[in-house]
Amino acid sequence: MDSHALLNVLAYLAAAVVAVPLFRWLGLGAILGYLIAGAVIGPQGLHLIHHPEHALHFAEFGVVMLLFVIGLELNPEKLWRMRAQISLLGGGQLLLSAALIALLIVLLFQFSWQAAVLLGLTVGLSSTAFAVQLMDEYGVMATECGRKGFSILLLQDMAVIPVLLLVGFWAPQELEADAPHWWLGPLAIVLVLLAGRFVVSPVLKLIAQHGSREVLTAASLLIVLGTAVVMQSVGMSMGMGAFLAGIILANSHYRHQLEADIEPFKGLLLGLFFIAVGMTLDLALLLHAPLLILGLALGLMALKTAVIVLLLRASGTDWRNGIVLALMLSQGGEFAFVVMAKAQGLGMFEQSIVDYTVLVVGVSMALTAPLVMAARALLPKPSTDTRDYDKGHDEEPEVIICGFGRFGQIVGRILAANGQTFTALDKDPSHVDFVKRFGNKIFYGDAKRQDLLEAAGIHHARVIVVAVDKIEESMAIVKHVRAMCPDLRIIARAHNRMHVYRLMEAGVTDIVREMFESSLVAARDTLMAIGYTESQALRKVDIFRKHDESLLNQAASHKDDTDTLIAISEQGRKELEQLFGNDREQSGNS
Repeated sequence: MDSHALLNVLAYLAAAVVAVPLFRWLGLGAILGYLIAGAVIGPQGLHLIHHPEHALHFAEFGVVMLLFVIGLELNPEKLWRMRAQISLLGGGQLLLSAALIALLIVLLFQFSWQAAVLLGLTVGLSSTAFAVQLMDEYGVMATECGRKGFSILLLQDMAVIPVLLLVGFWAPQELEADAPHWWLGPLAIVLVLLAGRFVVSPVLKLIAQHGSREVLTAASLLIVLGTAVVMQSVGMSMGMGAFLAGIILANSHYRHQLEADIEPFKGLLLGLFFIAVGMTLDLALLLHAPLLILGLALGLMALKTAVIVLLLRASGTDWRNGIVLALMLSQGGEFAFVVMAKAQGLGMFEQSIVDYTVLVVGVSMALTAPLVMAARALLPKPSTDTRDYDKGHDEEPEVIICGFGRFGQIVGRILAANGQTFTALDKDPSHVDFVKRFGNKIFYGDAKRQDLLEAAGIHHARVIVVAVDKIEESMAIVKHVRAMCPDLRIIARAHNRMHVYRLMEAGVTDIVREMFESSLVAARDTLMAIGYTESQALRKVDIFRKHDESLLNQAASHKDDTDTLIAISEQGRKELEQLFGNDREQSGNS
């Protein structure tokens, strides 16, 4: 790497490290911090970066990875169930917003109707990256209201393709001679679907069995970037290709592993994307016509907010949540940079129109986080608890089972038999494949990884069952769970008494000794076989159970003192003999 490129990397990192914590501390959110950081280090600020367009092209992969992760959350069945919400809310928002914006453009600026409609569609699309980040920051994503917002964004992402086709159809210039044929796009979609169904999962299984974690991470990146590049090469959206790949793999038991592997790259590239957007803002034009730019940006946001609020109210969302969500979706999107560049290249718009449009979109992005924060502070909170996220448990299972061997399977089978959903994690790919053939919901992944636990939904779970058979692995999982969710209930399988001591020291109170219960059942049956009645056998077993649990609690504080443990054990044996002796006397007297 040459020194110039290295200095650029240092500038990006320094800007993010300084600006993001500062803006989070001010309560303005990370996104605005990235934008301002980009404006400061860009060619119109400190001149640390001279070619922001290069960073923007590279950072678009952050949006691609975001769409892949979104696709992983939507299996085809869930997508089909959301079809009405996607078409009514998403389609209604885009068509109404685009029509109103186009009408205003024709009336105020006397554009042709084709140019006005294209501009309306372009700025009518929101920024998926911005909106999803904001919904995550404010905890909206997992609510019913958040799912409605996501439906709007999903329709917008799917609308990218027809809008691009519209640009080429209305452009006064001919498309390039080497432009892809129209039929290559649908063909690429079919090939992506077939590859995901019949090629990707077997390849991932082979890599998981014979490769390393680094190779599996490389495979994850290859799937996302490879699909994106294929779709781009046939004239379609890279993000759409990644989104399709995510949907195909949503039912795969490698889903959580893929999400955890992609997450760090997605976060870094999205941050770079927001910085690059900040660098591309034409600050000179903003200073030249500040009132016009701010007025257009606020007008765009007000119009889109009004449309979205009305649609959300029609679907049953209360005013406060509807306004907050609508503001999160009210900005222009990153797609505007792509469509305006293409439209300019084909002679549809002059450079000045492109500059104004891109700047209005950028300013609307910068205004989104402060307006959302202000709305949440100023709008009155509902007098009654109307939280709709209680309906979302079917989206995030309340139980996570770490380790799905014989022990974990029994827990899972009983839950499933009673209609309770759960997420199971196991890092043995052959084991996962075997179990999945019988219809169990299980995912390949190492539950010791915090990022994988987050991807599995630990922050939404009510209980986690640690059913792995290795002691050190069990303790590592418990440690991470306690650090991430201190109040989450943990039910842990214990291999032996020393394992019990360590779990108790870690604060786990629900401990199941793997051989203890079955041994008690065997002892009860043995007593009955040699002449004891069932009630007598049960009483003997219950005496032993209570005494052993008492002894275990007593010994836990001396687990590292062998002499004391031996003394406690000896004393416990004598106490047990006395207890059984007393029981015999009571039985004889009765």
